[in-house]
Amino acid sequence: MASRARPRRRATRRAQPAGGAALHEGFLRYANYRWLRIALTLSIMALLFYAFADVGPVASGGTWLGYTLGTIGAAMILWLTLLGLRKRAMTPGRWSLKAWTSAHVYLGLSLIVIATLHTGFRFGWNVHTLAYILMMTVILSGLYGIAVYAFIPPALSDNREQMTQSEMLESLRAVDRQLHDAAQPLGHAYARLVQQSLEDDPFGGGLWARLTGHYPRCATTAAQAQIRRVTGDRPDTGDDPLERVDALLERKEAVLLTLRRHLRLRALLDIWLHIHVPVTFALIVALTIHIISVFFFW
Repeated sequence: MASRARPRRRATRRAQPAGGAALHEGFLRYANYRWLRIALTLSIMALLFYAFADVGPVASGGTWLGYTLGTIGAAMILWLTLLGLRKRAMTPGRWSLKAWTSAHVYLGLSLIVIATLHTGFRFGWNVHTLAYILMMTVILSGLYGIAVYAFIPPALSDNREQMTQSEMLESLRAVDRQLHDAAQPLGHAYARLVQQSLEDDPFGGGLWARLTGHYPRCATTAAQAQIRRVTGDRPDTGDDPLERVDALLERKEAVLLTLRRHLRLRALLDIWLHIHVPVTFALIVALTIHIISVFFFW
């Protein structure tokens, strides 16, 4: 019995690396770039048909090739929009979320070739060109999303220094409580500066401030700049209340810098969805009008 059990344990150990490798495989490299190869094949076939098909002097959208490419492109667009629904279910296998996302990315890129050839390079001030522009906007915003998801999460992790967003906010509140107590012995002018720092919204300034990380009206920065003119670069000895407030304001600035950088990275990570999703719905509307106008009014 023991001799039979050993081979099974060895087989299990041999199988683990393969399972672990599959577990950590990114969606871009899913199944050895399966969907990249499929997308390249579709694009090359579309280019060959466009180059050699007998469709008259110009292969426009009104030819049989144009209708074929347009039908394929429209079907792909509708299928690609289903990723949002697919995200609601986490399942393994051939059509796992990772496989679906990989197909979404590469087939979406192949639309650049398929839809451009469908237009026959004819553009104008009409709904057909509008649908094409919206499609390209969706694709470009998707490329931005891929880029930020590749580079920003590691930066987020490094910036947090093992702290969650809630812990960073609690650290900021703790410094504020210390500032409030330390400012009690100060004169009215300096106490007013500290009070402005305590009352200031540390994240005010709107979307632009959040994306750039630039807060020119930060009351904490202004308060420390004025107090630092008096304290200079002397260290906090613990004896002078103004120096203690100076040190606490410096600590608050450091916490704010970390927290604002965190929020900036989060905004850069999420903002593309505020373009990608609404423009996708606009694309569906424009595509529907495009199809109806072609089949019923031309």
